[in-house]
Amino acid sequence: MTLDNKLKILDSVELAKAEEKISKMKALELFESGSLDEMQAGSFGALQEIHKALFEDLYDFAGVIRDVNIAKGNFRFTPVMYLEAALGNVEKMPQTTFDEIVEKYVEMNVAHPFREGNGRSMRIWLDQIFKKEIKQVVDWSKVDKDDYLLAMERSPIKDIEIKHILKNAMTDRINDREMYMKGIDHSYYYEGYTEYKTEKLKG
Repeated sequence: MTLDNKLKILDSVELAKAEEKISKMKALELFESGSLDEMQAGSFGALQEIHKALFEDLYDFAGVIRDVNIAKGNFRFTPVMYLEAALGNVEKMPQTTFDEIVEKYVEMNVAHPFREGNGRSMRIWLDQIFKKEIKQVVDWSKVDKDDYLLAMERSPIKDIEIKHILKNAMTDRINDREMYMKGIDHSYYYEGYTEYKTEKLKG
């Protein structure tokens, strides 16, 4: 079973390949156009713009807050009924230090505002904040896949692990196209084709 998509693809593997190719191309366009630097770093509006840019050629829900409850494994992301309030609270969180930025990232991950493509969008959003506030970004090629996934899974309760992992991968190459694309190229390395459990809302 696949998500409804504009390309009318019914095979999940084929959709994952198309999603990877298109989102990478769109991410590069975002970087080269300079539009990332014009957004309000750390705002939910910026995250919406990023998500829409990456996925508007694939999904009608690009940049749109999800209307289904989703879970991954045993973890349930913020229920739809509380989602807008949660996003407002995340947007108000401080972001002047490394620790504050990672804490904000963790809370946005808990919210998981979109039906699909949260990880890719949020990593660009995270680096956008790092770049503006502390003049650094993450070199994602230095981040181990398994360590990252486990740390993010545990981060709502204990964020020291994800802070340690990201801290050791920071670089000051903030305007480097190659560095930016390392993060994009690693999107599927981290995410794979994510299968969320969904719960349709009644009424």
